[in-house]
Amino acid sequence: MLNMNFADQVVIDTAEMDWIASPSPGVRRKPLERAGAESGHATSIVEFAAGSRFEHHEHPQGEEIFILKGIFSDETGNYGPGTYMRNPAGTGHAPFSTDGCTLFVKLCQFSSEDNNQVCIDTCNTPWRPGIGGLQVMPLHEYGATHTALVKWPAGEVFQPHRHAGGEEILVLSGTFCDENGKYPRHCWIRSPHMSQHHPYVDQETVILVKTGHLPV
Repeated sequence: MLNMNFADQVVIDTAEMDWIASPSPGVRRKPLERAGAESGHATSIVEFAAGSRFEHHEHPQGEEIFILKGIFSDETGNYGPGTYMRNPAGTGHAPFSTDGCTLFVKLCQFSSEDNNQVCIDTCNTPWRPGIGGLQVMPLHEYGATHTALVKWPAGEVFQPHRHAGGEEILVLSGTFCDENGKYPRHCWIRSPHMSQHHPYVDQETVILVKTGHLPV
């Protein structure tokens, strides 16, 4: 198991990690949390080399994807950078990439009742006003769990707050900061239930955020 104690704070600069080969030729991974070697709960950065593919497989407890770079494809179409996808339990596909792509992937983390299939091109979806100078793009919501993009303008300071049900962040651009450190692009941060911080940014920064989904 890897980083499966959800009471722990975990910070990983994925740019500093080495790639690990997957069972499929041309597909490599950077595991961030994982319950088992090739099954169960997992969060990873995944890279498809040009021309690589996975065999058809199903999603026993769902699959969540955010495309970081390149074009990701399956039987349903081709999806570019900034695409957010949720494939619920019972769905399946045979993914591939003609020219290569990099993804943020979460597996086996859906509620059994969360059956909505989602595909959002965030590059062509309007931002909504958030607290202070923040802009927010909601992506998915189920029960207490919320997933969104948040855009921080340069110099923005947010109020100190606690994370009921935890918080998970992937920094997509810029540098996210709090009193504990500075987190560059593609840094992954998982904060446990009722953790607290006082976040801010010096430069414009965009983060992918999930809240309310960790054990309490």
